[in-house]
Amino acid sequence: TESKHRRRGGDLKTRSTELGSAATGSPLTAVLPASTTVKKSIVLSSETRKELAKQAKVTKEERRAQIDERQKYLISRLADGIGLSEQQVEEAIISDDKFQLIEHFFAPSGLKKLLFFYQDILQQKSNASLRSDGSTNSLLQKKLFITMGSTENFTGTCAFFLRTSDKVITASNVSQEVNFGIFDCTNGNILQGLEFFLSQIMIPALKAQQNWGAVKEGLKNSQIQDFLYSVDKFVGTLSSSRQNIEDKIQLTKVDIDIYVNNLQNPSDYITAG
Repeated sequence: TESKHRRRGGDLKTRSTELGSAATGSPLTAVLPASTTVKKSIVLSSETRKELAKQAKVTKEERRAQIDERQKYLISRLADGIGLSEQQVEEAIISDDKFQLIEHFFAPSGLKKLLFFYQDILQQKSNASLRSDGSTNSLLQKKLFITMGSTENFTGTCAFFLRTSDKVITASNVSQEVNFGIFDCTNGNILQGLEFFLSQIMIPALKAQQNWGAVKEGLKNSQIQDFLYSVDKFVGTLSSSRQNIEDKIQLTKVDIDIYVNNLQNPSDYITAG
């Protein structure tokens, strides 16, 4: 009986030691249910998103306060060209993470161009909740955003502003120093968009232009005529390339046996050629 009691006591002590080491040596996640850990991460993620949204709102209001007549000029041109209200354009601009590019464009010897894309973008729903796997619900929505033109795929409309000099852009000279244009490539058809832009907008404008700077003869000058001819030829090449891509030109198999069966000697081939 005594030996049995000692053995049971030893077993009890050993088990107590094992439990103690497990409790002190194992990470918390090893003893907590998996559902508890997941819920905690979702709560933290939600709090983080709320804080980011709060910071974004403050940033937007600071940018809204910075808008002057120069930005208002850009906003009005964008609204007219794309078909949005000025309020929608303003909201898109102050929400953009590339907002500072506008100031770089206005600066003396600043950016030569300022580009905006307006196209379908995969965006998170405003009321989307975080899924258990960390993903969120998203959908395609039209979005206006500032771009450098080298990182995003171009599938919609491009609105561009071009500087005409290295002068600082001010409220008084923005309409003279900045040119605006629209380049429509809906569904990513860049060749068709470029062809339309050149043939329907640029070439008619060039041919109607009276003042060619130092060239006094204007359209009668041979160099100007060569230039316009080159642009016309380039548009024709664009059109041919686009039609080839769209399978507008199709090759068909032709039975040439009926033409070559009667060719017996070199003179026949020369005559046929």
